[in-house]
Amino acid sequence: MNPPLILVLNGPNLNMLGTREPTLYGTETLDDIEALCAETADALDLAIDFRQTNIEGELISWVQEARSIASGIVINPAGYSHTSIALMDALLASDLPVVEVHLTNIHRRESFRHLSYVSRAAQGVICGLGPHGYALALRGIAGILAQAEDA
Repeated sequence: MNPPLILVLNGPNLNMLGTREPTLYGTETLDDIEALCAETADALDLAIDFRQTNIEGELISWVQEARSIASGIVINPAGYSHTSIALMDALLASDLPVVEVHLTNIHRRESFRHLSYVSRAAQGVICGLGPHGYALALRGIAGILAQAEDA
């Protein structure tokens, strides 16, 4: 039996990790985070499909695609967290468990970052723990899937 597939989706500017505001986001790159996710997923008997885009419509298309190929979504929507009702709607329509991740604590930052539309579609939100938040999000998805299996 194949392990459940989890889409790990990353929004705009995350491709710049490691060089973009390292005092805020750290020096680890998105490739480093992908390696951490792959290692965590393997330990949890999950498969991942790790993606990044700077294009809102592409992110929405991936969420729509997830409905037919994945068992859950881990998403760092980045700046789209605070602006994209369309992304929220796509996540709600996916009927999949969603865990939202932010590298920084969005509640300690500018006030416009305190609201995340994506959070309305997420079973859980992890913020402020840097790259480790992705590993925790995958553990969270694994727990959600295990509970659903036991029900």
